[in-house]
Amino acid sequence: MLITLLIIAITCIVSFMAFNNSRLMNDLILWPPAITRQREYHRLVTYGVVHADAMHLLFNMVTLFFFGRAMESFFAARLGTLGFALFYIGGLVVSILPTYLKNRANPNYRSLGASGAVSAVLFSFVLLAPWSRIIVLVIPMPAIVYAVLYTGYSIYMDRSGQGNVNHSAHLWGAAYGVLFTLLVDPRVLGHFLNALMQPTFR
Repeated sequence: MLITLLIIAITCIVSFMAFNNSRLMNDLILWPPAITRQREYHRLVTYGVVHADAMHLLFNMVTLFFFGRAMESFFAARLGTLGFALFYIGGLVVSILPTYLKNRANPNYRSLGASGAVSAVLFSFVLLAPWSRIIVLVIPMPAIVYAVLYTGYSIYMDRSGQGNVNHSAHLWGAAYGVLFTLLVDPRVLGHFLNALMQPTFR
């Protein structure tokens, strides 16, 4: 799980540096005009290594730690050592593109955090082990149940436009995670459907 740990380490280091360095934060955050006018395309990735606060960072990195381990092995076996890094970076870009396109002329919009890519990792994992037990706010539940609740909540919040969370990135990240995994190994679909028919909560 070297790649997973490297991603976590880089994200934590840069996030903590940016907490106390507004210039660094402003250079890395997704700010659409900087991409549209100045072609700073790196922001489509670097927004994912900065976070709003310590709790935002902790939630994303703990989730990545637990599910990234399994998915790193999966992608390494099919795409090579850097397969998981490719998947994760792709998750950052794909999950934020709709937000960027929607707000590319909006100088007041900003977005940050690895949630979109982490959603991709989580939903990729759900395809492999839908009935695995995960802990959500101290409540144990099957991964597939959490995925359904998470998707429903994100759709509702995205449509209502409440809060400062980019729920659109969560949804696009989840969709990317599922599609990328199936493209890499189409056999996963059959495995997932068979697993759904044999519920085991463990």
